[in-house]
Parts: sequence; structure tokens; C-alpha cells
Amino acid sequence: MEPIDIGLWVSGGMLVMVVLGMRVAFAAAMAGLVGLIWIFWAKKGMQWSELDWALTVAIKTAGQVPHSKVASQTLSLIPTFILIGFLAYYAGLTRALFEAAKRWIAWVPGGLAVSTVFATAGFAAVSGASVATAAVFARIAIPEMLKIGYNKQFAAGVVAAGGTLASLIPPSAILVIYAIIVEQDVGKLLLAGFIPGAFSAFIYAVLIVGIAVIFKSVGPPVTGFTWRERFASLPAALPILAVVVIIIFFVYNPFGDAWGTPTEGGAVGAFIVFLMALFRGMRWAELKDALLETAKLTVMIFTIIWGVLVYVRFLGFADLPGAFSDWITSIEASPMLILVCILLAYAVLGMFMDAIGMLLLTLPVVYPAVMALNGGEYVTAADSAFGMDGTSCAIWFGILVVKMAEFCLITPPIGLNCFVVAGVRDDISVQDVFRGVMPFFIADGVTIALLVAFPAIVLYLPSLAG
Repeated sequence: MEPIDIGLWVSGGMLVMVVLGMRVAFAAAMAGLVGLIWIFWAKKGMQWSELDWALTVAIKTAGQVPHSKVASQTLSLIPTFILIGFLAYYAGLTRALFEAAKRWIAWVPGGLAVSTVFATAGFAAVSGASVATAAVFARIAIPEMLKIGYNKQFAAGVVAAGGTLASLIPPSAILVIYAIIVEQDVGKLLLAGFIPGAFSAFIYAVLIVGIAVIFKSVGPPVTGFTWRERFASLPAALPILAVVVIIIFFVYNPFGDAWGTPTEGGAVGAFIVFLMALFRGMRWAELKDALLETAKLTVMIFTIIWGVLVYVRFLGFADLPGAFSDWITSIEASPMLILVCILLAYAVLGMFMDAIGMLLLTLPVVYPAVMALNGGEYVTAADSAFGMDGTSCAIWFGILVVKMAEFCLITPPIGLNCFVVAGVRDDISVQDVFRGVMPFFIADGVTIALLVAFPAIVLYLPSLAG
């Protein structure tokens, strides 16, 4: 049996395991190990006497993956970004951010929901985890919205959808993972996420205002705040802005050289938020909770990475990425049409897999195919299919695919943010949350279409960094 045939059979088996409910990390690791054994055994003619040799070589090959691939300084960004989010919550910065947004924006139709979206966007700028963002604002924003008569399904949907912004707005754990998998510059990818993330928040806000204008009972405005009260709310929220500026300057300094690396920026940001939390009276129990939650989420992400990288090592031996690239480029259709079909396939796949696992499993195969569609990694803009060079295409596709991962966080039946919101609020079922997020599918569709049609939205800031 040829390696490519083994690759197809093993990949199909892995997808079956995932659909049946096995965790992505374990399904990928098991498929990768079995696939390696099968390939090495096939090289020896499938002789039973050689099975022990194939097993030994496969285990050694798979065993090298966790340390060789994960012992990377870049990956240390993930726990620091996650820690910033949890420390910001215990420092009270999230409630201060929400209060400031409410006083300044809540007067518009659906204003409290719009305030929630912009507050989640602000919190996303210091948190790398969508799940944490959804959980925090389910506790803070939903009670406020229900108190003034918001529809509970709509209120829950706003929080679940707003939480997805943390996937795109830096610091983003998913963007870091993408950068590592495709071997691209982390700093440029983080920069590329700012404008699309803010743009997504704006589209959400426009949608909410439109719904509130048409259905006046959905989200009544909140009035009565004086200008003095509005300005008084700003100092408590300014630390969020300070951390964002520090992280940006460690990635890109418009006035000179960057202050350091993204990893150093994440560490400095976490330390500053830690000092703010201490100043605001954070106790040992709260610090312990923040550290434990950070450790739990980090271990979950790293376990998925380890398992998937074993599978990726197997894919290399099976040459499945190369075969898929050759097949994609042989299709007689517009490269842009093929790209759209790939994004639609992500939307379907996201119904059955979590966002991080989906990206880790598919990128080793899909990314080389997209680069081949554009003309290769070293193609110039003049000779490319999408009108951009190889590096720009990698960044642009990264933002598109992470935006699709955002979309998958709220799509049934797996939509993780929806389950998180329902888990925090006993009075709201997961079915209520899924009904509440349905209008945001339209907003995400519009955003993705505009990012595809106008790549400059994504590429403007990275182009400044050179």
C-alpha cells in the first residue's frame, strides 16, 4: 500500500473518532502513531517479523515531537496572554471597562448590548482566550441587560458572540498557534489582527443597533448619565489601554525599533496587570484561582498541540499535504472560488470540532494548498493569483482562517462559547444561547466577505512593520 493511501485511511479514521466524541488531542495522537507504524511496516513489506521494528521506530519518531516542537520560546506567549486576561478580571478591570462603555454608549438603541461588544473587544486586547472572555462577561453584562428588560436569548447571544473577538484581537492564542504551525512571524500576525478585530466589533454593533431599532422590545437604550459621570468612568478603564499600548510597542514601534519581542511584551503586560490587581486588593485566593485557570487552559492547548503534531509528523511521511496541494492546483476553477470553498468547508467542520483542534488538524494540509494557489511561498505580488506576495498571503489567510475559527465558537452543536455562557448562567439554556447568536452569523458572514474582497484591511498594519 502506498503512503498516500495509508494517509487517507488513517485521516478518515481520525475524523470518525473525533465525530464520535473522542478528544482531538487523543484522536490525533493515536492516528499519528498508528499511521507511523503502518507506514514503517509497509516499507518492510508488511512482514510480521518486521512489526516490532516498525513499532520501535514509530514510537521513537512520535516521542521526539513533544519536546522538539513545543520547546519554543514563541509558545510561552500563550500562558502569558491567558494570564493577563484572568488577572485583569480579578483586578476589576473588566467591570470598569464595561461600566465606562455603558456610560458612553448605552444611550443608543440596544446600547447596553453595544457596550458589551466594545467592552469584550477591549478585554480581548488584554486576553488571549475567547472562552475566558465569554465567561467573564456572562457574569458582568447579562445581569445588567436582563435588569432593564433585554430578551435573555439576545443578551446571551451578544456575550457569546462578543467573546469570539478574543480570537482575533491581539494578544490571541490562536494567532500564535497559527504562526507556529505555518512558521510565520508572530509579531506581524498579531498586528494584522487589530483592524479586522475592531472591524468585527463595529459590524456586531451595527447589527445590534439595527435589531434594536426594528424590534424595540429587544434592547431598550439606557439614558441619564451626565458628562461628569462619563468622564469619571475613564480612569478605572485606562489601565487596559496602557497594557494594549505596551504590547503593541513590543511588537511594532512606529517611532523606531520595537521595544522587544512579543514574548517579552506578553510577560511585561502580565506583570503590569498583576501589579494593578495587587493595588486593587487582589487576595491570595484570587491569585491562586487566576494561576490555576491559566494552567488548566494552557495545559489543554498544549495537549492538543502535542497530539496534533504527532499526526502532522505522520502526514509528512505520508506526503498528504503535497498530494492535496497538487490536487487543489489542478482544479480548473478560479483560485478565489477555491479559497471561498475552503472557508465554507471550515464553517462545516467547525460544527463538529473545537476551533484550536480544527486549525491544528487542517492547517498542515490546507495551508500549503492555499500558498500553492497563490503561486508559492516565494511568489511576487505581480505573479500571484491573489495579488500579494507569499508572506502577505500567509498573513491574510491566517486572519481569514482565525475569523472562521471565531465563527465556529458560536455554531451549533459544538459552539464552545455558547456552552460557557449557559454554564455560567443557570437561568439560560444552551438552546437559548444558540438562538441568540443566530443574527451574528450574518455579521460574521459580512465581515469575512469584506476581508476576502479587501485584503488591505488585514495587511495595512503588517506592511508598516516592513
